[in-house]
Amino acid sequence: MKKSHPVRRVVLAGAATVSGVVLLVTLKPTTGPASAAAPSPDTSQAPGTLTGTTVQTRYGPVQVRITVANGKITEADAIQAPHGGLNSKKTAMAVPRLDQEAVAAGNAHIDTVTGATYTSNGYKQSLQSALDQRKPATTTTRTVTGAVAQTQYGPVQVRITLTNGKITKADAIQAPHGGLNSKKTAMAVPRLDQEAVAAGNAHIDTVTGATYTSGGYKQSLQSALDQRKPATTTTRTVTGAVTQTQYGPVQVRITLTNGKITKADAIQAPHGGLDSEKTAMAVPRLDQEAVAAGSARIDTVSGATYTSGGYKQSLQSALDQVHG
Repeated sequence: MKKSHPVRRVVLAGAATVSGVVLLVTLKPTTGPASAAAPSPDTSQAPGTLTGTTVQTRYGPVQVRITVANGKITEADAIQAPHGGLNSKKTAMAVPRLDQEAVAAGNAHIDTVTGATYTSNGYKQSLQSALDQRKPATTTTRTVTGAVAQTQYGPVQVRITLTNGKITKADAIQAPHGGLNSKKTAMAVPRLDQEAVAAGNAHIDTVTGATYTSGGYKQSLQSALDQRKPATTTTRTVTGAVTQTQYGPVQVRITLTNGKITKADAIQAPHGGLDSEKTAMAVPRLDQEAVAAGSARIDTVSGATYTSGGYKQSLQSALDQVHG
């Protein structure tokens, strides 16, 4: 048997060590966005790109990154979301819809995707934290109290705190009380307060079981928001593009006062026979919704799906001329 040369053994061992190091450096573990830990703040991200905090949900972390141009969300992406098995399917179904909703709404007041409640809530929280980074250089805070709204069960009055024109706190300083009313108020008002802050306007959902209180709350909230009017008033009228639908063209014209929709009109809509009846039923509601929401994120009118869809598209095209 031949003896191995000691120098040769040393050379071979050294080569194996170097190869191992190279292999370890080359084969870095890959980590998908959904499994990554919360990253440290990205100081190199381009202006207009904001990354929200990582929100831990029951099925995994969720984190949202948005691109903002002229104060408007132009792109939204979930850079972390639950994955693995059924979670991956739910994420693939829900996240594109949430991204689309975020861009359309321009805020975190977006619908929860059915079947993906935890992911949706985590998305909204992370989205809001990204939006909160859009703070201007100076901060102005004021408190405004809305008018008292009389309801069937008692008066409702709302006070809000505005920071740089945005609702940061909402409180019902008057609400129905006594017996069952107190229970309903205790159940409804905290939700209404939370909704007001999230929406940033009075277009918030009515709390089931507290319809009158909710209605009064929204009225008083709107009266408080109306006090945000600047010293000077600018008004302009913008006409959206014509949207062709299955039953005819739809076109919307809006009036904006200080950037807020104060009037909306469908100057074209399907007509003739049953179409005229549907238009007469749907368009006034869509006009009202557009003013209340201040955006194209409004409900579809049952029985007038195509007209509603065309209305929203034309409305959005009008708004794009304002914010573009």
